[in-house]
Amino acid sequence: MPDTRDTVPTRAAVLELKEEHQVVREGYNFLDEKRLLLAAEILRQLKRYQQAMSELQTVHQHAVLAYRDAAAHHGVHGLQVYPATKLANAQVKAAVQSFLGVRLVESTLEYQATDASGKAINPSPEARRCRRSFLELVERAAMAAGISSNLFRLIAEYRHTERRARALEDVILPEIEVTLGDMETHLEETDQEEAIRARLKYGARG
Repeated sequence: MPDTRDTVPTRAAVLELKEEHQVVREGYNFLDEKRLLLAAEILRQLKRYQQAMSELQTVHQHAVLAYRDAAAHHGVHGLQVYPATKLANAQVKAAVQSFLGVRLVESTLEYQATDASGKAINPSPEARRCRRSFLELVERAAMAAGISSNLFRLIAEYRHTERRARALEDVILPEIEVTLGDMETHLEETDQEEAIRARLKYGARG
């Protein structure tokens, strides 16, 4: 925005400054609306995150119980040498969408699990249940991580938008309005002075 403090107070300058004020006002309204939309999306994602973490906690508790049962059946050392499940080509896949320019993802863990329990000397339902529980735990964690990253990006964008909106609302708009008021006052005083001079001039001729 150009510096308006040294602007010569003319009719054209007043009109130009009014147009600039309108543009800045529209920019502020846009940022204010964006602020509200971002806040609403943050709340929505926060609700999803809280739900995901609640489900993750439940799955974690089930996994702990399954591990306890497997350890009770095989012993801790026996469970340590139990053939591990290998996750071939495991990677987190992200379905991406944009919300007001913010990258939002729906993350899922994709893998090919190789069940090696058939090679176990002493296979058991407890060990298989433990395997399934921890696989689900990892899958849930990947989903929660995606929502968490959405929250970080949304909050960062909200703060950036908030700073810009505050700058327009608290600094730029007031400066323009003060300058506009001073210029209009100056023009009114100039018009009055010219009217008085003209009246005095024609009065002296009379």
